[in-house]
Amino acid sequence: MLLITCPYCGTRPELEFRYAGEAHIARAADPSTVDDDAWGAHLYLRSNSRGYHAERWRHIHGCARFFNAIRDTVSDKFLVTYKSGEASPVSLKGPGA
Repeated sequence: MLLITCPYCGTRPELEFRYAGEAHIARAADPSTVDDDAWGAHLYLRSNSRGYHAERWRHIHGCARFFNAIRDTVSDKFLVTYKSGEASPVSLKGPGA
């Protein structure tokens, strides 16, 4: 079983968590001023990179808080987890980048 470390609660089994998309995606300050193409890109286009990837997760069966994680998409290993609003503590340039 995969173990994920919640920065608030500690290490727990993966069944307690849900993936919540790519991390560090900024929403437009006034979405009504964004044209359809830009809004569609914001909603659906993600980097989907191979290697290190910044992701949002939610500890649904624990503290229910969102947090960020850097995960290697090649090996599926979590490098680090950190609280929402904090900058990534590691470079996203992973192996093969």
